[in-house]
Amino acid sequence: MACFAAPTAAAIIVTAAKKKIPSRFHIEWLLTLLWGGVAWLIPEHIFHGEVVFYPPFFTAGFQEIISEIVSVGIPMVMAVTAFWLVMLLISTFYQKFRMHFVPLIVVGAVIMILVDKTF
Repeated sequence: MACFAAPTAAAIIVTAAKKKIPSRFHIEWLLTLLWGGVAWLIPEHIFHGEVVFYPPFFTAGFQEIISEIVSVGIPMVMAVTAFWLVMLLISTFYQKFRMHFVPLIVVGAVIMILVDKTF
């Protein structure tokens, strides 16, 4: 239903703050993971009829939306953030570690899909 709201909010917040974050934290990796997952989740929810193009935009009630954001959306953000932290850890030990844009989009989407299916 609305699990993509938490990753979307996280991506917007990180995008707004990215100029204040030192480059050694590779914030572009986190942003690509988050936006990649959101770019997959929104069309998927539209396809399944959970999101519509007219008010109230969600086919579920407010209580179900909040419940899904808390039980699925927040774990998605946590899983993506944990993956990003592992990437940072690897990059500190292996200086030539680089991630390309498209694989990061795919990994972000896969992580969020796995969390969605798990919860």
